[in-house]
Amino acid sequence: MTAAETDAPGEIYDLRGLKCPLPVLKTRRRLSAMAAGSALWVETTDPLAVIDIPHFCREDGHVLETSERMADGHRFLIRKAG
Repeated sequence: MTAAETDAPGEIYDLRGLKCPLPVLKTRRRLSAMAAGSALWVETTDPLAVIDIPHFCREDGHVLETSERMADGHRFLIRKAG
């Protein structure tokens, strides 16, 4: 378990197996239903997510707290903009 996993609670949103643009579209929808300041872990196998998720966060004002490589993809910790 990494420091980010123990220090940054948040719900896990499993988007593994989905291809662009679905990970970003589904992440946007999930975050819209969450309270400001909430944390969301997004897990994906889409190789373009390493470009798309950070870009989405910058455009929508969310904070990308962590981006980690996993054995089968990537995971991102996003803090919803207030």
